[in-house]
Amino acid sequence: MRRRTGSRRRAVILVSGRGTNMAALIAAAADPAYPAAIERVICNRPQAPAIGLARAAAIAVDVIDHRQFASREAHEAAIAAALDGARPDIICLAGYMRVLTGGFVRGHAGRMINIHPSLLPAFPGIDTHERALAAGVRIHGASVHFVTEDVDQGPIIAQAAVPVLPDDAAATLAARVLAAENRLYPQALAMVASGSARMSGGRVVFARLGEMRAADVLISPPPRR
Repeated sequence: MRRRTGSRRRAVILVSGRGTNMAALIAAAADPAYPAAIERVICNRPQAPAIGLARAAAIAVDVIDHRQFASREAHEAAIAAALDGARPDIICLAGYMRVLTGGFVRGHAGRMINIHPSLLPAFPGIDTHERALAAGVRIHGASVHFVTEDVDQGPIIAQAAVPVLPDDAAATLAARVLAAENRLYPQALAMVASGSARMSGGRVVFARLGEMRAADVLISPPPRR
């Protein structure tokens, strides 16, 4: 397991599947200058590809199969015990496909973040790409937010937008959004770990606003030149 260095914040990742966003966080944290260190990965699916990716990166993994527990609360109690051992400052949900109970969320309020494949508050929940195409939106994307008791409704830390192309299917749009997620999540975790973004009073408070710069406006379809 990687050692905590200097003032880096300890982060634990909860994951269920492929682990692409998990891998992006691990890669970012390999830089000693990154403000968070990935201390452990917790996975609820024993066959998830994310497990092998984490172990290949020398990250400790706890596999806590939800099917081995009689209730959601019992499963979360086992996760809480693993978290207590890791002592994380930040918990990152990276494709963690379990809805957390209110008690678990309250116990980690302000230090648990999640990435969601839409521009929240649009399209919370599942099937976001299909719903975006059905709605006819021209901009889609991803959001990183603090986790609250209302699923996908927590205060937004950062977002990345991608265009919806005329010939998109759900699969092509999903691939474009995933590439944006892999860039967005390390940036958002760095903001939280460095103290540039924190949750207060149900909102995200940003520090050092003078350092932030507005990007070019994203217009889709792009204007003719």
